Amino acid sequence: MGVCDAMASNAPVGKPTEMSSPHLPKHLQQHLPKVAGIDSTVPAPPHTKAPLAGVPAAAAPVDAAPAPGALITDRLAGWVSDLTTLHELTERLIRTAALGEALHELLGAGAALVGARRGMAVLEPADGLGPATTIGLGLAHADLGTIETVPRGATGYGRLLDGLPDPSDPHRVPEPIAIHDVRTEEGLDPRHREVAARLGYAASYALPLATEEAGRLGAVVWLYDEPAAPTDRQRHLIGLYGRFATEHLGRLLQVERARVQVSTVAEELLPSRLPRVPGVRLAARHGTGPRGGGDWYDALPLPEGALGLSVGSVSGTGPSALAAMGRLRASLRAYAVMEGEDPVAVLSDLELLLRLTEPARSATALFAYAEPARRRLVLAGAGHAPPLLIGERRTEYVETSLSAPLGMLSCWEAPSVELSPAPGETVLLYTDGLLRRTGDPVDRAFARLHAAAASVPRTDRDDPGAIADHVLRTVLPDGLDPAVEGEDVVLLAARFD
Repeated sequence: MGVCDAMASNAPVGKPTEMSSPHLPKHLQQHLPKVAGIDSTVPAPPHTKAPLAGVPAAAAPVDAAPAPGALITDRLAGWVSDLTTLHELTERLIRTAALGEALHELLGAGAALVGARRGMAVLEPADGLGPATTIGLGLAHADLGTIETVPRGATGYGRLLDGLPDPSDPHRVPEPIAIHDVRTEEGLDPRHREVAARLGYAASYALPLATEEAGRLGAVVWLYDEPAAPTDRQRHLIGLYGRFATEHLGRLLQVERARVQVSTVAEELLPSRLPRVPGVRLAARHGTGPRGGGDWYDALPLPEGALGLSVGSVSGTGPSALAAMGRLRASLRAYAVMEGEDPVAVLSDLELLLRLTEPARSATALFAYAEPARRRLVLAGAGHAPPLLIGERRTEYVETSLSAPLGMLSCWEAPSVELSPAPGETVLLYTDGLLRRTGDPVDRAFARLHAAAASVPRTDRDDPGAIADHVLRTVLPDGLDPAVEGEDVVLLAARFD
C-alpha cells in the first residue's frame, strides 16, 4: 500500500489548518508552514451554500447542507497537506548522515507532529551490538537521568524496549503507548508520578523504533505539559514518519558499525603503545575516515639504544588497504631490525617486496634511524612529505631527497639525509592526509602546517603530545570527525632531550 493509499484508508476528514504550537523548534516553524489537523487554534469555517440572489444573508437556512463536492475537496486538501508535511520532514531527515543528528531530527519533527514540546529517544538495538545512546529534546542531561530512575516497565518507552522482540512473534511491531494523564492513569508506578511532577510533564506518547525487517532499534517518547494525547490524524502521520525514520536509522546504524569495525582493525594494526627509549619522548595521533585507509606509524626499539621511526600510507581504502598496510608495516619492522642503520636499504627491500607481492598497489614511506643518546637521525623517504623540525629558534622542513613512491621505482637513486636535532627540539613526522584534509593547494597546505608548528606555545614545547595536538587543532580547526569522508591523518612526534 502506498503512502496515498494509507492516507485514504486511515486519515479522517478535515480541513488543513496552520500549525500553531508555540513550543515547536524554530527550524520546523520556518520550514513547515502547514500541518493538517495539528494543534489548530483556528477552527475550520463551515461550508454552506451561497445565499440566493436578492435574499438577505440572514434568510439563508442555518443548517444548510454542504455544497456538493465540498467534503471531497476538504479531504483532498487534507491529504495534500499531510503528504507535503511528510515530504518536507523526510527530506530533512534523509539529509542527516550521523546517528545522533538523525535522532535529534526525529525528536524535533515528531514533537511537531504530535503537538508536544519535549521528548527523549533511546537507541538500543535488539541484537546488542550497539551503539546504545539516549538523547533528549528540551531535556537537560540531569533530566534524562531522572527519567531513567523510573523502573523501565513503568514507562511507555520502557515497555516498548523490553517487549521487543516478542518471543511468540519476533517480527511483530507493537503499538505505540499513550499515557493521557500521569496523575490519574491507573496502575502507574508512584516513582513515575513523582518524576513527572518534578519535571513538569503530565502525559506522554511512546513510539517504537522498529520494523519487521530491521527488528528493534529503540523507542522514542514525547512529553506533554498538560494532559493530552495525539489525535487519530496525528497518530497516523507520526506512524508513517516513524516507519521511515526507523529505516533511515537502520541504514545509519550499519554505517556506524562498519566505521567502528574499520577503526578498531586499524588501531589493532598499529602499535598499542610507544616504546620508552632514554633521550627521546614520543607521541602519536591517528585518525581514520569511515571507510578506513592505509596510513600507519611505528616506533621500534633497536639494538644499542637506537630507535626506528616510520610513517607511511598505502594506496586505497577499506579492508584491503588495511590488510596491505598491516603487511607492509610488519615487513618494514623486520627489515629495520636487520639493517636499520641504513634507511635506504630498508626502503629498497620494502620496494622489492611490494613490487613482487602486490604489483597493483603503491605506497609512500619515510623511515628514520635515530640514536637519541647522540641526538642523531638518518632518514630516507619514498614519495613521502618531508618531516618538520620544531624548536625554540627554528621551525623548518627537513630537506629530503626526492623519490617516487614505493611500487613505482625503476631503481633507487635517492640517498639518505642526516639530521642532528638540538636539545629540546622535536621532529614531527606525518602523512599527506594532514595536508589533503585542509582542502588547500599543496603549497598553501605546507605553509599552513609550517605556521601551525611555529605557533606552538612555549609552555607546550616540552611535551610532544601537546605539540601534536596543537598542530592538529590549528591545521584542522573543525577537528577530525571520523564520520566525515576523507584521508587518514597520522602524526608522530619525537622530542629529543
